[in-house]
Amino acid sequence: MTDPITFDDFLKVDIRVGKVIRAEPFPEARKPAIKMWIDFGPEIGEKKSSAQVTVHYTPETLIGQQVMGVVNFPARQIGPFMSECLILGLPDENGDIVLLAPGLEVPVGGRMH
Repeated sequence: MTDPITFDDFLKVDIRVGKVIRAEPFPEARKPAIKMWIDFGPEIGEKKSSAQVTVHYTPETLIGQQVMGVVNFPARQIGPFMSECLILGLPDENGDIVLLAPGLEVPVGGRMH
């Protein structure tokens, strides 16, 4: 377990639901990854991200999926690609990432409460 944080600290992390509108392989990445363009709704807009999720997903299966992402981190250069948000996931029993998503379809841009 990590050190406790305050509720105000938690509120600083802006976690939103978005829909993957484009995805493609990222062969230049050091570890196998997929580049994604995610629509976070009219308030946030489109952001791009790179994720090491090639065990459970292909670019084709990601398009149209809802995902959860942190949208208020600064952009980060990953090789030749600028990642603008952090898509959230959990490791399976083998350590491979499974993306977090709402259990039901919800409007894009919704903030996690």
